[in-house]
Amino acid sequence: MTQATQNPVDIINARVPGYKDLQMLLVNQEGIIEEILPMGTVEMHRCTSLLDVAGDWISLGGVDLQINGALGLAFPELTAENAHILQKISQFLWDVGVDGFLPTLVTTSVENIQRSLAIIAEVIPSQQAGAKILGVHLEGPFLNFQKRGAHPAEYLLPLTIDQIKRVLGNYAHVVKVITLAPELDLTGEVIPYLRSLGIIVSLGHSQATAAQAQRAFEEGATMVTHAFNAMPALHHREPGLLGAAITHPDVMCGFIADGEHVSPTMLQILLRASYQEKGLFLVSDALSPLGLPDGVYPWDSRQIEVKKGTVRLADGTLSGTTLPLLVGVQNLVKWGICDVESAILLATNAPRKAIGLPEIVKSQPANLLRWHWDNTTKELTWRRVLTAEMVKKPGGWNLSVTLNSI
Repeated sequence: MTQATQNPVDIINARVPGYKDLQMLLVNQEGIIEEILPMGTVEMHRCTSLLDVAGDWISLGGVDLQINGALGLAFPELTAENAHILQKISQFLWDVGVDGFLPTLVTTSVENIQRSLAIIAEVIPSQQAGAKILGVHLEGPFLNFQKRGAHPAEYLLPLTIDQIKRVLGNYAHVVKVITLAPELDLTGEVIPYLRSLGIIVSLGHSQATAAQAQRAFEEGATMVTHAFNAMPALHHREPGLLGAAITHPDVMCGFIADGEHVSPTMLQILLRASYQEKGLFLVSDALSPLGLPDGVYPWDSRQIEVKKGTVRLADGTLSGTTLPLLVGVQNLVKWGICDVESAILLATNAPRKAIGLPEIVKSQPANLLRWHWDNTTKELTWRRVLTAEMVKKPGGWNLSVTLNSI
């Protein structure tokens, strides 16, 4: 490599989730995936940096559509004084394999919601290195009191267009997803209104029957928030919200794979019924102690205790987790629920599909993870193998040496 120019990168003998057989990924000097082709289809670049991954999996990084905070900062508690921590969180998430995320605002006061939205709206256009904020997930305050879980009851609001306008204020453009209980809408007007604003509607924290959920899907809802949690259980005479979602071809359900929110056996049933990444995507649902050790931490006006990655209120109510998104991928494989390809898809391609982003295809920045399955230890590991910035880095940096050292 000369001082002034960079070479393209050819990644060969790669398994790419969603593609058959071994592939080669041709990455141009701008750090963009130029082609994904079966091995032997074309000649490799000349004067290229070459990486033979010997049958390992290559994917984009994860996308987390439900994450409530990290490094001690809960997103509903954003202020001008602590806004700088957002960049640290973005870098932390990048380091744990996440390319993009939706900061999730759980139920709190309208003032808190709008303050956080205002700060995130200001940060998004000037994001630096790290995982990118793709918009906000507003989880509440339009939730069913009976299924509120850890959401504070005093801040729940009736589901009307007027209340929606009050909560969103001038920041509707920042909100990518909103979780609501559809049975609270007595008019049938709220979901179409939200869709007219470009906001994806996810059903959750709800007592909806299958019929009520079906109406919501007909009105434009396309997602379900943390399947099984904060909704009626599946029943053979009343399948409820989840049953309606699983059998709907255009609805995708987020789910948590920490072993606490849903038992592995029920996850296996869910995955089989939903055709895996066609109807499901992984979320972390991580709370603000993500990245911090076990212990007791403040959470709004209450306290939460973290033990081995599981978060509970003082009364024992399950509140969330502190396990990063890609741990869910590893868990699904470790539990024997998913093969490696399907598990990777659930954290990388599937959440992108849920919010209308492209999966791993040509013309995307080459921010790539390499996954290795050790048949002896039965462990799935990953590492960042390439980034678009790595390829574009100014002269004097030897990409070949870096790749060969991986």
